Amino acid sequence: MTRVFIAGIFHETHSFSGETTGLEGFEVHRGKEITARVGDASQIDGFLSVANREGWEVVPSVIYTGGASGTVDHAVFEKFWGEVKPILEKALSEGLDAIHLSLHGAMVTSGCDDPEGELMARIRSLPGAENLPIYCVGDLHATLTPRMGALSDCMIFYRECPHTDAYDSAVLSTELLARCLKTGVRPKHLVLVTPIIWPPTGTGTKDGPMRALEDAARRLEKDVPGVLAVNIVGGYAFSDVPNAGVAFSIITEGDEAAAQEGLRELAQIAWDMREGGIPPEHDLDKVVREFKPAGKGPILLVEPADNIGGGAPGDGTDVLRALLKYNVQGAGVALANAKNVAALKDVPIGGKITLPIGGTSPLDPGPVTLEVEVVSKSDGVFELEDKNSHLVGSLGKIIRMGPCAVVRHKGLTILLTSKALPPFDLGQWRSQGVNPEDLTMIGVKAAVGHRVAYGRIAAGEFTVSTSGPCTSDITRLPYTKLRRPVYPLDRLEA
Repeated sequence: MTRVFIAGIFHETHSFSGETTGLEGFEVHRGKEITARVGDASQIDGFLSVANREGWEVVPSVIYTGGASGTVDHAVFEKFWGEVKPILEKALSEGLDAIHLSLHGAMVTSGCDDPEGELMARIRSLPGAENLPIYCVGDLHATLTPRMGALSDCMIFYRECPHTDAYDSAVLSTELLARCLKTGVRPKHLVLVTPIIWPPTGTGTKDGPMRALEDAARRLEKDVPGVLAVNIVGGYAFSDVPNAGVAFSIITEGDEAAAQEGLRELAQIAWDMREGGIPPEHDLDKVVREFKPAGKGPILLVEPADNIGGGAPGDGTDVLRALLKYNVQGAGVALANAKNVAALKDVPIGGKITLPIGGTSPLDPGPVTLEVEVVSKSDGVFELEDKNSHLVGSLGKIIRMGPCAVVRHKGLTILLTSKALPPFDLGQWRSQGVNPEDLTMIGVKAAVGHRVAYGRIAAGEFTVSTSGPCTSDITRLPYTKLRRPVYPLDRLEA
C-alpha cells in the first residue's frame, strides 16, 4: 500500500505589528485528529479526499494552524519540528512513498525568514527522505522562495482571492502527487521572484493585474507541453523578508527552457501592470458625510489598514468615529476586543454601561467612550454559511470567535468579539442576531477577502483610508530585509 506522510504549519506573519505570536496563536491537530477532518472543507480535507480515493495509507503527524499576527516565536517552530521529526523518522524506517505539506507560506519566526523552506530542508536531511516526492499546498499571499522551489517537487497556491479554493488547491496538489506516484515521473518546480511588491488590496483576482496573470497562467498550462500547473503568488507585503512580493512558479514534466520563458512572460505582464497593483483609497470623512440611504442594502466602508486577515488587531476606531460624527442611523461595525466583552459580563441584556471601546493599536486615535445598551451575548460559536470561504480552508466550517456581545449606541450597532475574525462570512453577524442586509453602512476590516460574502448584499463599496498597521501605502513601512530595489519602494527602469 502507498504510504503518504502529512504535516503542516500555517501562519501569515505581520512583521510590523510589534507583536510576538506564541503557541497560543495556533490550533494544533495531531494524529487521528488530522484524519478525522474529512468533510470539514479545509486544506486537510482536500488532501484526505484524494488520499482515501487512491487507497493510500495516510501517516498523520501534526498540523499547527494560525491566523495572521505578529512574528512567530521561533520556539514554536522548533516545537513543531520536535513533534514532526520522530514521527517522520519512524515512518521512513517503516517505508514511505511521499510527503504532503499543508502550508500558508508567509510565516516568519524570530529566528528564520523562510520557515517553510527550512522545514523542507530539514525533511530532506533525514535518511530516506532525500529523494522522496514532496508536494505542498499554500496561500496566494505566501512568500515563495527559490529555496522552496528547489526542495519541493510541486507547490500549488490558491488561485482565487478572496480564497474560495483552498480545498480545491489541496485536491490539485494531491492529485498531482498521485500522478507522480503512478507514472514515476518527477516534475521540476521552477520559481521566479519579481522586483514587485503589492499590498493585499492589489491582489484580488477578479480584476486588475492579478486577473490578467491568472488568465495567462491558465493559458500557459494549456499551451506549453509538459506544464502541469502555473502559480501566481501575490505575496504578503507585511512580511519583512528578502523574497516578499509577487512571484511565480511552474511545475513541469516538459522542457525547462519553455517553462522559464513562461515565467518571463508572466514577469513582463506584472511589470507592465505594476501600477494597477496599488489601488486608490477614498477619504473616509467625505464618504460618510455624503452618505444617503438607498434602501437597497448596506454601503461597505472597507478599511484595509485594520485588515484582520492581514494581522491587524481589528479594533480600530476611525470608521466608528466617522459614523458617530455624522450620526449615521442603522449602521454597524464589528470590533475585536476581549477586554470590552469581559467588561460586559455582569451587565444584563437591556442594561446600560459606559465603555471605552476599541483603539488598542498605537497607530489608532484611541478608545471611544460610549454609553451602550447590551442587546445580546453569546459564546461566539457559529457555522459558516459559505463552505468555500477563505476561513474554511484553514479553520474548518465551525468558527469560534470567543465570547461575544452586541451593543447599541443610539442608532449604531456594535458587534464585539473576543477573538479577531476576518469578516469573510455573514454568519458572523447573523449568529449574533443581526441581519447585515438591514444595516445602512457596515465597517469591514478587510482588504479583499470580504468580497464574496459582502458583495452579495452591498449596495456599494468604498475602500477608505484609516490608521492601522496594514496600510496600503507600503512605502511607509520600515523594511530592513526586503530585497532592493523593488517597486514601488524604489525607482526602477522598465
